[in-house]
Amino acid sequence: MTKVMILNASPRKNCNTAKMLKEAARGATETGAEVEYIDLVSLNYKGCMSCFACKVKGNKTGGLCAFKDDLRPVLEKILQADALIVGTPIYYSYPTGMFRNLMERLLFAVMTYSKGDKPNMPRLLLEKKLATGLIYTMNCTPERAEQFNYPAILAPDNNYMELYFGHCEVLNAFNTYQFNDYSKYMADIVDVAEKEHQKETQFPKDLQAAYEMGKRLATMKL
Repeated sequence: MTKVMILNASPRKNCNTAKMLKEAARGATETGAEVEYIDLVSLNYKGCMSCFACKVKGNKTGGLCAFKDDLRPVLEKILQADALIVGTPIYYSYPTGMFRNLMERLLFAVMTYSKGDKPNMPRLLLEKKLATGLIYTMNCTPERAEQFNYPAILAPDNNYMELYFGHCEVLNAFNTYQFNDYSKYMADIVDVAEKEHQKETQFPKDLQAAYEMGKRLATMKL
């Protein structure tokens, strides 16, 4: 049976990022895949500790980070899975710290500083392929995202996932609705009518795209 890991790197368990990930989980489940959904905010873990256990000659990590904390079992499940989808909101132009810490532990442990079989590629400790997807939700419009260089900021994680695991696709949800009641917050520069229109017309399309991502990755053969 195909195994799919879905990780929510948002501090919110039921808002925009979570809603999209749950749609991805629904799509994957409908293919008959075994799906595990995890809220990373519930775990106690850190980023890479620079122990370099994954870089020692002859190590038996197999691409699994050696540091033991709440994230270690999750990383082990990822390396045993067939597909992985991670979602994060964008805060001040960057993914959350939870996402960053996950990426450090996941990506660094997979690669070595030895030459691989392909030009300009390191030797990888993980032999299998993994269909991966990244979902980004953000308060800003596509135009503002371009203005603040979001594509360039997010590209490294996207590219490394593609290089190390064999496939990565990205889904962006722009101009998301942040508050249940904007009148309670210092947010008078926000065009609430525009936000409501986006929520009613575009976000359902984003949810559908997430559903289709889950379905697609769960059935992908690499």
